[in-house]
Amino acid sequence: MATKKTAKVSHVLTNEEQLSEVTNRIKRANGQLGAVVRMIEEGRNCDEIITQMSAVSKAINTAAFTLLTSSMKECLTAKGKNADEVSTHLQKLFLTLA
Repeated sequence: MATKKTAKVSHVLTNEEQLSEVTNRIKRANGQLGAVVRMIEEGRNCDEIITQMSAVSKAINTAAFTLLTSSMKECLTAKGKNADEVSTHLQKLFLTLA
């Protein structure tokens, strides 16, 4: 029985401005995460630690959504791309962030 082989839909973001924004957010989150580790090691109170962890989470989620929406714009406007396949794939990626 032959199975239909489908090509994997993927994309590498090429928009330099968006790449820079995503990279900066991830770097900021990395610094914030380091601060969380230090706060725990120093025995800081839970309120401060949770507030900092929330900031890390928001920075990472914002970076992920920025990357995803920027990729979506590029994919859907690129010639030779199957918009339905790309849309389905990106929807799945969105749901992984939910």
